Amino acid sequence: MSKQFDVIVIGGGPGGYIAAIRAAQLGMNVACIDEWKNDKGGPAPGGTCTNVGCIPSKALLQSSEHFDHANHHFADHGITAKDVKIDVAKMLARKDAVVKQNNDGILYLLKKNKVSFFHGRGSFVKAAEGGYEIKVAGAAEETLVATQVILATGSNARALPGVPFDEKNVLSNDGALRIEAVPKKLVLIGSGVIGLEMGSVWRRLGAEVTILEGLPTFLGAVDEQIAKEAKKAFDKQGLKIELGVKVGEIKNGAKGVSVAYTNAKGEAQAIEADKLIVSIGRVPNTIGLNAESVGLQLDERGAIVVDADCRTNLPGVWAVGDVVRGPMLAHKAEEEGVAVAERIAGQHGHVNFNTIPWVIYTSPEIAWVGRTEQQLKADGVKYKAGTFPFLANGRARALGDTTGMVKFLADAASDEILGVHIVGPMASELIAEAVVAMEFRASSEDIARICHAHPSLSEATKEAALAVDKRTLNF
Repeated sequence: MSKQFDVIVIGGGPGGYIAAIRAAQLGMNVACIDEWKNDKGGPAPGGTCTNVGCIPSKALLQSSEHFDHANHHFADHGITAKDVKIDVAKMLARKDAVVKQNNDGILYLLKKNKVSFFHGRGSFVKAAEGGYEIKVAGAAEETLVATQVILATGSNARALPGVPFDEKNVLSNDGALRIEAVPKKLVLIGSGVIGLEMGSVWRRLGAEVTILEGLPTFLGAVDEQIAKEAKKAFDKQGLKIELGVKVGEIKNGAKGVSVAYTNAKGEAQAIEADKLIVSIGRVPNTIGLNAESVGLQLDERGAIVVDADCRTNLPGVWAVGDVVRGPMLAHKAEEEGVAVAERIAGQHGHVNFNTIPWVIYTSPEIAWVGRTEQQLKADGVKYKAGTFPFLANGRARALGDTTGMVKFLADAASDEILGVHIVGPMASELIAEAVVAMEFRASSEDIARICHAHPSLSEATKEAALAVDKRTLNF
């Protein structure tokens, strides 16, 4: 006999579990279905973000940063550290423990909010009386029915044509997080977020890292001035980044991987590596959803087609996160999940795509919100720009990390903030002030007039806002 719910959420990642919790808070009877498994076969909700993305990568970035500091920066503080070694197995075990804490935390939150959790793969069976019939294929098969369905099935790593992931030599983000020993030579294809973060982890631990990027520009989505500053820092660190390459034949052998490519000058090149990480983007995950059984519309990429409010072509069926249009960001998925739950409840859920922050957790960190300078120029928008370097920030000097800057872009007439771009220490935390300011349509003068604690990195934000009017106080 089928179990009846008001809302069924398929997918327990950031978009799914948050949507389920918010719907439950609004008084609905909610089920959440998720198929991720831990190493013991038990439930591991949290999706790509928690299991093989945001959380484990940040754990490894933190571990590798400690190792790098001990080897190269402790001496500046008068700390002598000799024969510093990395225990990769222990580092990975810590990463796994952090992931498990997050898995368990999500299960606790679902239980606390009285969300019924089902461990298995959820898929459509048919439209039924009372909504839609959903099958859960797990240890025991279940049939659920709900009037409203939220699809939050996430995304999968995109493989190179003809070069499947074996997660031993040719790695996706999943395999990149489980390398058991520091490779001597590591090649990454793609200089996006995953490529730069994973490249940074293994470079710090001693690998010789080369990143091959097909585009002629570095981080094309980032403000050009900020991207150039970041590239200088990565070059100085020894992270080799080749732009404008065309990847050719890839051979995966017993002893490693060979990659043939043509460089930006058109010269034939070849590189041998112990491991190859492919980070050329992600594709929406709709495999096994049985979308055709109910006529759910997908686009040519396999993404679920939705309108501005995340409604699909089917009444009562919604979709959020990586499986729909827009940036593939965990926090974007969360906001959409909350908005959809509120819309189902008759409220006015809202997501402002113009104020979604972006972060790359390298060292230096890169974070931004709003439009870049090149976008404003292309759109013919008249603007003012102000920058302030961390080199002139007292807290950054005390930290010993003065790389980078804060950059403000404001409307030339109204002074409304149009974009804020940061490369430097703790950029991921500093960007939140800019998001709040832009959400309230603040001007650069508003930020320039707000008292910021001294000494703090946030003073660089204030000074960059002052720089829009060419009146910095400390540079």
